[in-house]
Amino acid sequence: MVHYSGARLDASFAALSDATRRGVLKQLGRADASITELAEKFHMTPTGMKKHVGVLERAGLVATEKVGRVRTCKLGPSRLSAATAWIEGYRLLWGSRFDELDKVIEELKRTERIDEGRTRP
Repeated sequence: MVHYSGARLDASFAALSDATRRGVLKQLGRADASITELAEKFHMTPTGMKKHVGVLERAGLVATEKVGRVRTCKLGPSRLSAATAWIEGYRLLWGSRFDELDKVIEELKRTERIDEGRTRP
């Protein structure tokens, strides 16, 4: 299994644990937006939105650029790649385990059918 930076993954998953932050990522997936635009979209104050964006920025999920008085947000460079890779590793691990379990179950069913055939008069 590939190992990833624990702190980086923790920051990503902590950022994703909030519905507003997930909504911000979804919105930024459509188009870049200012803090003010995001705040209006999510019915909150710019200060509250700036805190959410800060969490996303520290996790590397959002990048901001200040031009004059406007801070524009866009999807960050990592774009969930580390978290996606971590999840994919476990998906593959569990997928293979479930495949093996399916084989065991099929073998048990086959054995059960054979045993039933032997016990019938």
